[in-house]
Amino acid sequence: METDELLKKRFRELARKCYQNNQYTFTGFLSLADLACFYEMEKELSYVSYKVWGGSEFCERAMVRFGKVEELGYEEEFPIACIKVKPLAAKFADALTHRDFLGALMNLGIERNTLGDIWLKENIGYIFCLEGMADFMIENLTKIKHTSVKGNRTKEMPGLPELDRQEVRIQISSERADGVLAKVYKLSRSEAVELFRQKKVFAGGRLCENNSQLLKKGDIISARGYGKFEYLGQQNISKKGKINASVMCYGKVIS
Repeated sequence: METDELLKKRFRELARKCYQNNQYTFTGFLSLADLACFYEMEKELSYVSYKVWGGSEFCERAMVRFGKVEELGYEEEFPIACIKVKPLAAKFADALTHRDFLGALMNLGIERNTLGDIWLKENIGYIFCLEGMADFMIENLTKIKHTSVKGNRTKEMPGLPELDRQEVRIQISSERADGVLAKVYKLSRSEAVELFRQKKVFAGGRLCENNSQLLKKGDIISARGYGKFEYLGQQNISKKGKINASVMCYGKVIS
């Protein structure tokens, strides 16, 4: 796809600039599909180090930073801010959703690659964004739907587990990715396989097209349109030879 080629060209430019100018370079926020495109280029870009970060270890949308302190001789943090947005009058506020927050931001003309994840807890939004957009957002994001809101920078954002985390026990025949995915999201095996075919499943941020891949304890799986979970591994074997396992399901975020 042309968009993939343009994205790869941008990755090459940033990696080359980092290497030649001895400076850190950053992408904007990338979706899971964009990150999968980046991981396809790991060997090509192996001459320069990189780190992926979205503001929290639980973020799906993330930036790539080319360069590291051992090579460049200095450290530079990711230019990521977190904005806490809450209703001015909680009692009279609409019940706000993730899409309400995203829609209000898009209406301000803010580009999607300047925004990371959006977390929601008790009608309060936590928006990860590029540092350069933070002041504009605080000044101009004053209403979501019919609710007047106020935003401020925050460093005390809730961890995603505090927002929504639930351990779920499942019984599976094997640790194949499609079987685990089907159990977690209550899909048929064919529906789970179709998600792989449609390139909607990611393991550790990388596109996963092998639906028969065996999961290991600690693997983090994301399925676009469904959510994200961490495979916690086997607990025991049932009398009928089934695997009793558990997963940690995380709250949905906009991607």
